[in-house]
Amino acid sequence: MLIFISYFICWFIGTAIAAVPGKSHLELGVLPPTCERIECPIYYRIASGKDYEIRRYSSAVWMSTSPINGTSFVDATRTGFLRLFGYISGNNSYHKKIEMTAPVMTEVKPSDGPFCNSSFVVSFSVPKANQQDPPQAESMHLQRWGKTYVAVRRFGGFVSDMNVGKEAEALSASLNGTEWLDAIKKSHAGENTTLYAVAQYNSPFEFLGRVNEIWLMFFDQKDQSLTAA
Repeated sequence: MLIFISYFICWFIGTAIAAVPGKSHLELGVLPPTCERIECPIYYRIASGKDYEIRRYSSAVWMSTSPINGTSFVDATRTGFLRLFGYISGNNSYHKKIEMTAPVMTEVKPSDGPFCNSSFVVSFSVPKANQQDPPQAESMHLQRWGKTYVAVRRFGGFVSDMNVGKEAEALSASLNGTEWLDAIKKSHAGENTTLYAVAQYNSPFEFLGRVNEIWLMFFDQKDQSLTAA
């Protein structure tokens, strides 16, 4: 009986992994050092290649700003961060303070030209203690992720208006010719496929050992993995 149960578990895990292109293993992801001090959403690493890895987030909850239009990633992220800092400091429907988390995520919808506004949405990960009933706030909305896959490129230093686009292009280039890029395009068919996110794990006052990531998200076609509340 134990042998049968073990066989069934192995078969089930293998079937789940095979549902997404190119998966060969599933292991708990290694979080940046910042996550030893503050809460971060956990993930599983399912594959890796030259200069990228593929992750699965089983669930995550984010409090997000309304879109911020502008030409500067840095300025938009700062504006969104200040709004979210007010939210976790008690400027919310429950007048309740909420623990800081990482990363700060900025979703970027690039403009069609060099002098046009891009659109930015800045988000904080909601701590587990607040996920069941997070307080609301004006001009903010909740995102609840189901099973979500992310292609990731990690880089150091400070994120700037000069390097953020180059890092996003580098991730796309590293995925060229892979099943992962095909899955990303299929997942966002009919949408702006240049949409990406930037995850920053460090305070602006930390100068050494900074960790940033470019994210390209895609979903299992069998479920609705990203919902807004």
